[in-house]
Amino acid sequence: MAFKPNYNQQRAERNRAKEQKKQERLQRREEGVAARRAGEQGDPDQTDHEQTGQVDADVQDDAVPTDTDTDTNNA
Repeated sequence: MAFKPNYNQQRAERNRAKEQKKQERLQRREEGVAARRAGEQGDPDQTDHEQTGQVDADVQDDAVPTDTDTDTNNA
């Protein structure tokens, strides 16, 4: 005669398998992120502006107040 089904045990096994699969996916994703970050590091002699292509003048323009900035502060 066959055993009576133990639904709680079967459910627990399914949940364990699901959790293990989820952990494996998370680990693969973290390894991919680590690999991409290692690739982004590039040459340590380069500055951030050289890597992103930004110009230093763009950063300095933000510090200079314009006429509209002074008008909003006085109002």
